[in-house]
Amino acid sequence: MAPLNILAYTATTALGAGLDAQRQALREKRSGLRPNDFGDAPLTCWIGRVDALEDQALPPDLAEFSCRNNILAWHALQQDGVLAALQQVRLRHGAGRVAVVMGTSTSSIGATEQAYSQLETAADGSQHFPQALNRPRIHTPHSLGDFVQAATGLGGPCVTVATACSSSAKVFAQAARLINAGLADAALVGGVDTLCGSVLFGFNALQLVAPTPCQPFDARRVGLSLGEAGGYAVLERADAGPPTPLQLSGYGESSDAHHMSAPHPQGLGARLAMQAALQRAGIDADAVGYLNLHGTSTPANDSIEAAAVAALFPATLHASSTKGWTGHTLGAAGIVESVFALLALDDGLLPGTLNSEIADAACGPQIRFENAQAQINYAMNNSFGFGGNNCSLVFGRAG
Repeated sequence: MAPLNILAYTATTALGAGLDAQRQALREKRSGLRPNDFGDAPLTCWIGRVDALEDQALPPDLAEFSCRNNILAWHALQQDGVLAALQQVRLRHGAGRVAVVMGTSTSSIGATEQAYSQLETAADGSQHFPQALNRPRIHTPHSLGDFVQAATGLGGPCVTVATACSSSAKVFAQAARLINAGLADAALVGGVDTLCGSVLFGFNALQLVAPTPCQPFDARRVGLSLGEAGGYAVLERADAGPPTPLQLSGYGESSDAHHMSAPHPQGLGARLAMQAALQRAGIDADAVGYLNLHGTSTPANDSIEAAAVAALFPATLHASSTKGWTGHTLGAAGIVESVFALLALDDGLLPGTLNSEIADAACGPQIRFENAQAQINYAMNNSFGFGGNNCSLVFGRAG
């Protein structure tokens, strides 16, 4: 594929708002996880919660979109020059030629949960949402994309991708197709997911939530820690503006559809997605300097992903999961961990795997627990969702 320039990128997680907060925490090996304090009857677990969202509000002209998810989307949008980059591409191409492609798993379902918990009864006995939450635009899966388009004033194609935990990785692939098809010249891609009861209790019902901080690829791992986050990247055709240091070089997608919530036992879909991303980027596996793994810390996911990685990559690869820093941010995991891959390219900091100390014999030598420093030319990100919906991305230094 023709590479796409990356004009700006950012993430806001439990580590803080913007790139500097992520850099510092990664370098210091300081986790953003904390004992669960979300909701009226918190589960016994650890979460990656973004601080002070409750104290923030949307601008008055966007008030109809107000909910936890969109407030985080707005907060993340203000970071690291994303709005300035959008202004650049608007001036070059016009707002109608800039697409919005957002990824989310549950979107603003937290507001819908709240509305149902506060149902009001009319004189005729019928029940309805309270007036403050009777805003249909936030009670749809497209709430996030709708809000971001309204907040930015962009007029190109607007898509919300909801493929569980691969959602905001697949936005890069979707944007690349829109641009390569001539339907847009640039795109704002990203993802936002926030904590809510459906997520916490739903994953707990699947027996996937750990009572202690997650330990990806550790022999003692028992489950994941959930988190919330938001992030963005601004993409543009490489011949449409000034050069940038970093590019989207390739993407790979697959859907093995093995099981509703369990990965394919041989990692078939994961391997196909990684192979396709390498092929589109036009590189061999040994060219990748860092791989951010999906690495959720569940027993099955980690060993299966590690086996798929070992089948494709040399032992010298530095591969790790960063979910010990942020928690599993579900529909935002793709953008957050793509940002970590881009930081590895930018800064040379290759994160290890926080909280993990005892290597699982089922995982190969590519899995690294300690941070490393190295200049690399390509970094990769894996994001795998329920139903075997997989996406791998390759980012590279501009040649």
